[in-house]
Amino acid sequence: MRQHSLGLSRSVAGLIASGGSLKEPLDRTEQRIDAGASSRTLPRHRVGLRRLARGRPARSARLALLLVLATGCAAVAQAQPSSKDVIDGPPPPAPPEVMTRDAAGRATIRAVRVDTPLRIDGVLDEGPYRTIPAIAGFLQQEPREGQPSTEKTEAWVLFDDRNLYVAARCWESHPGRAVANEMRRDSINIYQNDNFGVILDTFYDRRNGFLFYTNPLGGMVETYITDERDSNRDWNTVWYVKTRRFDRGWTVEMAIPFKSLRYRAGGSQVWGINFRRIIRWKNELTFLTRIPAAYSSRGMQKLSSAATLVGIEPPPSSRNLEIKPYALADVTTDRVSSPPLANHLGSEAGFDVKYGVTRSLTFDFSYNTDFAQIEEDEQQVNLTRFSLFFPEKRDFFLEGQGIFAFGGVLNPRLTGGGGPGETPVLFFSRRIGLVDGRPVPIEAGARLSGKAGRYSVGILSLQTGEDRRAGAAAANFSVVRIKRDILRRSNIGLIFTNRSPSLEKGGANQAVGIDANLSLFSNLTIVGYVARTRTPRLGRGDDYSYRGTFDYAGDRYGLLVERISVADRFNPEVGFVRRAAFARSYVQGRFSPRPRSIRSIRKINFEGTLDYFTNTAGKLESRQVLGTIRTELSSGDSWTVEHERSLESLVNPFVVGDDVAIPVGSYGFTSWRSSYQLGPQRKVSGTISGSHGEFYNGRRSDAGYRGRVEVTPRLSIEPGVTVNWIAVPQGRFVTKLASTRATFTFTPRILVAALMQFNSESSLVTTSVRFRWEYQAGSDLFVVYTDGRDTLEAPSSALLNRSLALKLTRLVRF
Repeated sequence: MRQHSLGLSRSVAGLIASGGSLKEPLDRTEQRIDAGASSRTLPRHRVGLRRLARGRPARSARLALLLVLATGCAAVAQAQPSSKDVIDGPPPPAPPEVMTRDAAGRATIRAVRVDTPLRIDGVLDEGPYRTIPAIAGFLQQEPREGQPSTEKTEAWVLFDDRNLYVAARCWESHPGRAVANEMRRDSINIYQNDNFGVILDTFYDRRNGFLFYTNPLGGMVETYITDERDSNRDWNTVWYVKTRRFDRGWTVEMAIPFKSLRYRAGGSQVWGINFRRIIRWKNELTFLTRIPAAYSSRGMQKLSSAATLVGIEPPPSSRNLEIKPYALADVTTDRVSSPPLANHLGSEAGFDVKYGVTRSLTFDFSYNTDFAQIEEDEQQVNLTRFSLFFPEKRDFFLEGQGIFAFGGVLNPRLTGGGGPGETPVLFFSRRIGLVDGRPVPIEAGARLSGKAGRYSVGILSLQTGEDRRAGAAAANFSVVRIKRDILRRSNIGLIFTNRSPSLEKGGANQAVGIDANLSLFSNLTIVGYVARTRTPRLGRGDDYSYRGTFDYAGDRYGLLVERISVADRFNPEVGFVRRAAFARSYVQGRFSPRPRSIRSIRKINFEGTLDYFTNTAGKLESRQVLGTIRTELSSGDSWTVEHERSLESLVNPFVVGDDVAIPVGSYGFTSWRSSYQLGPQRKVSGTISGSHGEFYNGRRSDAGYRGRVEVTPRLSIEPGVTVNWIAVPQGRFVTKLASTRATFTFTPRILVAALMQFNSESSLVTTSVRFRWEYQAGSDLFVVYTDGRDTLEAPSSALLNRSLALKLTRLVRF
């Protein structure tokens, strides 16, 4: 058994530093990532100054190439013919009316210009709220699709020369029942509260949008939606929001600077827009337009069903230049580095530049890129022979992430969650600036991203320096991604990646692929790609991969069919491949009735899955037959029961934990698993789970809880514990993984958070404490403390490493 985690902090202490998903496999048929030779392997951390690991300077020729490409794409964007948008909905309302609606539930609303800037205080007592009619008539998505909302919502869309204003009055029949217990910026828990949000499709392409939402406490979340599928919640920009409670509900007032948005050039424009209000104590989801229940929590992403916004007049292009310098000071102790460090003082400085080439294309440049403020990865336990996936957390790589997505791998419907599943990823940004879990310096990087007419463009080039401590040579990483919108909600595209030098120590590694994402009708999606790689040391041939997916996702019925193939020498070194050299056939069927006669049950999902893997010679490697029953209760709770029968054929032994090696052979499994999810409206929420069954001619049982405890609306604790009991003929062992995150939020822009983790296999306890103060919109002060301790050592010698970092950023907009 091996645990994996990649630490990302500038002076990281106390993180498990395995190879993560980046270490090469011992053979090309069973890819699994090791943390080290044994569970006692000490962690490796990034310590000291960057000047201890300074490599060659950034290659200006590659960055100059990006500038040339930026200029060319800008010319393409400016050359797009202007044409009047065809409104996808009812005709625009005639003043003073602000909304029209047709029989299908579609709506067109009118934005109203205000003469003076609004005061953002959440009170809604200014003149426009008295004289301009409110937008109303929200429709349910859940529980009764298309029916009027049971609670009244009034909204306004206003603007002046600098800002777009969105305001709402959310009426409540029982104000005391509103769920509001999260203020942390960008927290997913804000979605689990009562909340109000707006999404803006500024190009009116009915597929991409900027989403902003808040709860009664004023918590802030902004998200960028790509192709109605991919949701990047880590995207951040400058905006303002205030909320207030009144005796019959709560109000919200937002100001979104036009500089924070991308849109086409021109005067009066047509945008897409939708509002969403979640009434969590009723578990009711409502929208301005009719959204199919089949989209569930992804309803806001269905921009093709959004309303139309007319009358909006954004300002013409300005310089739209942002500069964000930073300064960093730290002190580091690392007893396992060579040579050891004790209270080593360090300092750094750098900057990021963002320039609007056009209103729809943005050029980013980063010098001496730093990620000291990034929270460490959450540890995981791996009882398989394949790699674990850790999501990207670094800000520079998160913006525009959806543009670089290839082959549908970021679509949670097609991958089963946050990771890519078994689908190879051609561009995985955590390949850059990390070697065997140890951060290496990113000297400089540039990116061009955005829209050019019907094309989405993403071009990226970064230079990393040499780091002798990590054994990393200087390298350049380049990616080109272009997609073209076709039909109503579909696109085709290509991607090219290059890593120089290759990890195989000869020439450069390259990958190229073409893909198609076809969204047909309301619930049918077809996704496919073909890709090849080139690695000189591996030779030519057997270097391809392809995927084809058919997905019908209706509310009552669902069918997912997929075929993936990865050849022996397919090697995307700027990507991620969980499992090498395989062919996969996958079928999943679903029946989801909504029993009207049982009020306590909202929906029952019956699912059957067949997952079949062979090697490239056609020999069976893995087979899984899974049956699932998931009952969704009207209260927000849910109960899941699963029965699995599977087979694993090992052609090489692998160590599963405590030096227990599973020998070559064929193994059959039968297991049961059950979990109960407590709804987010509860003071104590989360998921309780347990399983029991066969495991490589032995037995495996596990139990766990992961959730959230609301102490006060400002203070929350998020405990997590998982225990595995393994008994196989080769030995017995127990793994324990525990974590606790405590967060105190002073305001939505000031918080302190602590994360403590323990893993029995690595015998390490890691602690991370982060203070963040967004003292001005887009400008932050971070104080970060981290440490790591070996639980097998005496207290006096248990400390392995420790660091304290202070980082200050300042955003300047021109």
